[in-house]
Amino acid sequence: MSSNLAMTVMGAIEFLLVAVLAFVFWRRKLQHRFPAMSGYLALRVVSAPILALLLFELPRSQSQFEYQAYFFFYWSVYIASAVMLFFINIEVFRCALSSFPGLMKFGIIIFRWAVLVSAIVTFSTISVSHHGLMVIPDIALGLMHSVGLLELCLLGFLCLSMNALKLSIRDISFGLALGFGMMAANDFIAASVMSHNASLTAPMQFVYQSVTLLALSTWIAYCVLPEPAHKPVVMPANSTVYRWNEIASALGHTGTQVAVQQPANSFFLTDVEKVVDKVLNRNLKGQQSEL
Repeated sequence: MSSNLAMTVMGAIEFLLVAVLAFVFWRRKLQHRFPAMSGYLALRVVSAPILALLLFELPRSQSQFEYQAYFFFYWSVYIASAVMLFFINIEVFRCALSSFPGLMKFGIIIFRWAVLVSAIVTFSTISVSHHGLMVIPDIALGLMHSVGLLELCLLGFLCLSMNALKLSIRDISFGLALGFGMMAANDFIAASVMSHNASLTAPMQFVYQSVTLLALSTWIAYCVLPEPAHKPVVMPANSTVYRWNEIASALGHTGTQVAVQQPANSFFLTDVEKVVDKVLNRNLKGQQSEL
């Protein structure tokens, strides 16, 4: 089997796995919990046949219009996928910390600032050597690079804090983060290897496609297998995570105002005590005189 035919077969298997994943995902009604992930799957299911058709027609027609159509459609889908991945990371983070609303709200604020900084860095480091339409791939690759870093950071955070957050390894939020982390690491490794050694481009393509298929199979397994029942997280009051959650919940809230009563003057209390003693002594003397 030639390498081109093998890559075509692996590409067809990838599309089939994406279609199966989308079917299982929507059948379990997970789109209500992860709407951005649902949109991402729908985009891949719809765009893959169109891109394949355009790519198949390019060598036959060699039309400039079809080349431009493929160029704009491919990079538009690529940029839309990168934007959706930003929102998917937020959804996974929100689902993983659903038992800690304080940490979740505070973490999402930090997450959004990280996304903003990543976007600024991406647009500020675009190469000026490309002009016109060729700047679009630079923007798309920069955005995907930024979202890949966020995916790896999210997976690392969940792996390090699973015990503290009482998060099960079978939780679908961890499964989604695991799949995206695998894909992000795959992108970085493939880009690094291909840029340093061009002779490994063909073998690396097979490895890259194999990791992609493995990530899709992991998502399908997490969607098919039953998810552990969500139970209320019970933690001791002296737990560090509990204190952090309470502190994060208090941030941004002014709270209610409490009226503080000033302590009474000590000399006034002393005078009152003397008056009470005099009254008691007078009553006692009157009772004794009557006896």
